[in-house]
Parts: sequence; structure tokens; C-alpha cells
Amino acid sequence: MSLASQKLMDALKAIGLNLYERSIWIALLSKGSATVGELAEMANIPRNRAYDVLESLANKGFVVLQPSRPLKAIALPPEEALERAKKKIEEEFRMTTQRIDDLKNSAIMKELKEIYQKGFKTLSPEEITGALKGSSVFQQLDSMFKAATKNISIVTTPEGLKELLQYHFETLRKAKEKGVDIKIVSPINDEVKEEVKVLSNIAQIRSINEKEIQLYGKFAIIDDKEIVMSLVNPKEERKEEIAIWTKSEHAASNILSPLFKMVWEKSKAI
Repeated sequence: MSLASQKLMDALKAIGLNLYERSIWIALLSKGSATVGELAEMANIPRNRAYDVLESLANKGFVVLQPSRPLKAIALPPEEALERAKKKIEEEFRMTTQRIDDLKNSAIMKELKEIYQKGFKTLSPEEITGALKGSSVFQQLDSMFKAATKNISIVTTPEGLKELLQYHFETLRKAKEKGVDIKIVSPINDEVKEEVKVLSNIAQIRSINEKEIQLYGKFAIIDDKEIVMSLVNPKEERKEEIAIWTKSEHAASNILSPLFKMVWEKSKAI
């Protein structure tokens, strides 16, 4: 008979414990303390794997290992174990973030950039095109906005205006401070008046006349060189965003940029 419900096992999986870790931890909680052999038998996993699993749980903060023969593990109260695990994750995150910042500011970055630039020169347009899904869409847009040096042109929807304010306002504000020209065009309704008011501080905004222009979707053009375009119909219910990204200058400057200019000229200034 299982010691834990499927709901509990799923919750432990959601915080990063694999099946063996979940099974061993639940077995240990039910005993208070136990040897590797006892836990392996209770959790029905190979004994040689149980050693590695216990070390992993100890490293994550879930259990305490007693240096005895045979090796013995001691359970911690669940609240304490989870709090210890949380603090370890936070500390590892802080340290990893610091290492990344140190790397970005080190001389090694020059070597990384040289490697990238050599490889990038050999790529064809289709090789610098990709599909984006969920949060990666917002991450890619934010990276593009940060890299902009001349202009950012955005066609969006009322919901998209909310996303710009929620996910990208600070990045767009900094781009504006660098002298980047930001233009946003969207259908505008009463529900987004506040968003328009705030975004107007960093961008020129125009309202699409939907009766005159049959355009309802989202795309962004950066420096006429790089684009992200949503593939989801905004009028249909969706679970997550899906988009394509490309660094094709042809697509950016010869297709979408002229489309943006036409929409901009036919739209009403706010």
C-alpha cells in the first residue's frame, strides 16, 4: 500500500523531487530514521541507487545523514525540511546569478562574443528563425527591446498593451532614455485608457480604426532588422502565447516595416 496519495506525490514533483527522491523521503518520514537498506526496501528502489538519492536529498536540505555503518538517515519535520530546501534554492540562485554577472563583466565575454560573431556570419536567414512559446515570447521581446539602438515599432492589441506595461515597461523606458524611437499602434478601448496613459510617457501611440484597417494581431520590429510576430488569434481563447522570431532583415525592412508605416499613417494619434 502506498504511503502517500498521488496528489502529494504530484506536489513533491512540482517542487523538483524526482520519483526516487519522493519515494525515499516519504518512506523516511514514515520511519523517523532508517538505514539505506531499509529505505530502499520500503521505497522499492535498487539499494545502490538509494545511496545517491539520500545524498541528493541531504544536499537539498530535506534529510540529515548520520555518518554510521550502515549509513543512516534522519527525517526532519516537513515544515523544517521544506524551509531548508527553499533557503538552499535561494542561496544557489543568488550565487549563480552573481557568477553570471561576474562572467558578463569579465574579459572572457570578449572571447564568447568573438565565437558567436564568427558563427553568426555563416548563418542563413532561415537558420536565425525560431518558434517561441509561453514566457519565452516575453523574454525574447525584452532582449530585443534592450538591444534596440534606433527604433521599436509595435503593432498590438488592447491585451497586448497590458502585456507591454506589465512585462516590458522598464526595458522600454530605458530604451527611450537611450534615444530609441518607440511607436505603438493598437485598437484602443476604455479598458486600456490607463495603460495608454502610462505608455504615452515613453512611446508615440496611435489608435487603429478597425473599420478602416482590418488588422488585429501582434508583431514587433526592432531597428528594421529583427521581428517577433504572434501566431495566435487574439480574439480566440488561448492557453499561452505562440510566436515566431527572425533576424531576417528582408522580412523586417521590406515586409513588416512598410506594413507598419501604412498602418501608422492611417491610424489616429492619441
